Amino acid sequence: MLCRFAPSPNGHLHLGHAFSALVNADAARAAGGRFLLRIEDIDIARSRPEFEAGILEDLRWLEILPDETPRRQSRHVRLYAAALARLEAAGLAYPAFESRAEIARAVIARDIAAPWPRDPDGMPLYPFPRTALSDKERARRRSEGAPFVLRLDMDRAVAEVGGDLSWQEAQGDPLGPPASVMATPAAWGDVVLARRDAPASYHLAVVMDDAEQAISHVIRGADLFHATAVHRLLQALLGLSPPIYHHHRLIRGADGRKLSKSAGAPSLSALRAEGLLPGDIRRCLDLPAGGSTSYPASRT
Repeated sequence: MLCRFAPSPNGHLHLGHAFSALVNADAARAAGGRFLLRIEDIDIARSRPEFEAGILEDLRWLEILPDETPRRQSRHVRLYAAALARLEAAGLAYPAFESRAEIARAVIARDIAAPWPRDPDGMPLYPFPRTALSDKERARRRSEGAPFVLRLDMDRAVAEVGGDLSWQEAQGDPLGPPASVMATPAAWGDVVLARRDAPASYHLAVVMDDAEQAISHVIRGADLFHATAVHRLLQALLGLSPPIYHHHRLIRGADGRKLSKSAGAPSLSALRAEGLLPGDIRRCLDLPAGGSTSYPASRT
């Protein structure tokens, strides 16, 4: 069993990160497997070495250091480029040139007639059909240096894999019996696969990294449950073996919202400075001290 914790070094870890890291480490060790760390530093502008050092210090303090040298996304850009090239060559990815402002205006205009569809995260679907520009025109604009993002042609991609898509979701806890979950990637529309400032989107990078590291169990927050449909589609398109998934409960603040760096969630380093011990963190998160994988599913 191989599990991984994959934080971005763009801020300090908080209790939500601690929960995910501990659940992954506990599951790997309970199964006699390995716990890996992946540093998702593909956003070079926001990634900082002091935050990466802080991640390692927090894991050391929690007594769950990874079993291998951490993998850094920034060292594997060629891997993502090769996957993008395959999708483009198959006609499944295309450059799109609309700015965020143009997209927002188009969505507002369409909302006047009827509510424009939203993805499972509540964001409006991309409102421009691929046929709005010919492939020849897209190639011309691209060759002239016009800014663009690469999007997945969802209709073609779904047609390419054919039939029903599903993934295996461990029930109850990360080592629980898996059950089949139907994947509906079309609900996400033509998702972005790469931008000028990011050589791969989360969707693409995560499936390539998990495959390269031979991750057997992807254990992550429930907020990524629906996105697994896109990941399962990309795995099918790229010939990657899917792992077993488990989407754990989220850790929320007093306001009921998921803890986040942007909302100023207290960092683990701050809690450590206040005198808390690793056992206190486990108790706060309703995690057993012995590293068992059984944990309450109801608390959010």
